[in-house]
Amino acid sequence: MVVSRKTLLAGAIILIVAAAGYYAWIKIHAPSLPDGFAASNGRIEAVEIDISTKTAGRLQDLLVREGDFVTAGQTLAQMDTVQLAARKRQAEAQLRRAQISIDTAHSLVAQRQAEKTSAMAVIEQRKAQLDSASKTNARNRQLLSSNTVSQQIVDDSEANEQAAKATLASAQAALAASDAAINAAKAQVVDAEAAVDAAKAEIESIEADISDSTLKAPRDGRIQYRIAQPGEVLAAGGRVLNLVDLGDVYMTFFLPTEQAGRTSMGSDVRLVLDAAPQYTIPAKVSFVADVAQFTPKTVETEEERQKLTFRVRAQIPQELLKKYIQYVKTGLPGMAYVRLDPQAQWPDNLERNLVK
Repeated sequence: MVVSRKTLLAGAIILIVAAAGYYAWIKIHAPSLPDGFAASNGRIEAVEIDISTKTAGRLQDLLVREGDFVTAGQTLAQMDTVQLAARKRQAEAQLRRAQISIDTAHSLVAQRQAEKTSAMAVIEQRKAQLDSASKTNARNRQLLSSNTVSQQIVDDSEANEQAAKATLASAQAALAASDAAINAAKAQVVDAEAAVDAAKAEIESIEADISDSTLKAPRDGRIQYRIAQPGEVLAAGGRVLNLVDLGDVYMTFFLPTEQAGRTSMGSDVRLVLDAAPQYTIPAKVSFVADVAQFTPKTVETEEERQKLTFRVRAQIPQELLKKYIQYVKTGLPGMAYVRLDPQAQWPDNLERNLVK
């Protein structure tokens, strides 16, 4: 069947008239916003947190699914810890070896101190011998002058005195060596104690890595994405899950300069979501940008898109979020109505069915 051009034109005109009529009906029946209020469209958003690995390793198990609600401290995933456990056993063995080294070093110090005591006793003995040799040599010299003893005896006594002096010097050197040996043994004690501290620190570090291998929820929220799957090998910082913090939910929207200038922190806001227009959600302004920007494309009218606007954030109270946490969803579009004048009364349509 062939459709004439006149028929097509008439159909197009009917569609245009119908669309214009529907638009006019919406304008007539839509509730008017009194003075002291501003409105803009936006979307529900929330803080997103990536649950990531601290160290490289294999993902052993995932304990949650997408869409699950989780609480702070709940275990979400488990990394493989076989290598970490082996490193811990090795560090524990090094700790035991270092602790034994401390005992050995203390024993060596005691031995060196005993050697020093012996060296001091030997010095006293050598001093006595030198004193005796010196006196004997002096007497022999006196006797030599009266020809009572021979020169040979005097020479022998002088040799004995010199030998006693050398023996004393050797004993004193041994005492100095003992002092040096004691200091070296004490240094070994310090080194062994440092090795113990290092081994303990290594064990603590490995234990921290083992603890961090159990990935837990930092806050209450809902699992949005499972980014990795069990069995995958991840690098340090590899993302495993994406968590939406349902305790920090807000709507971001934009207001023109004049309205943004009258919006203050803590101003009352009413949110009406497209998915549930029969309910009104109370909120508070928690952020107003201090730098203007062009109106984004999400604002529908061309006239509005030509203006500079300020980004505004309306925060939903946490106690309300906890009460209705099962119904909280991000990405839902809707309208935000801001009370610019604190004395202005909310319209009935924004006070009815207020979520409490």
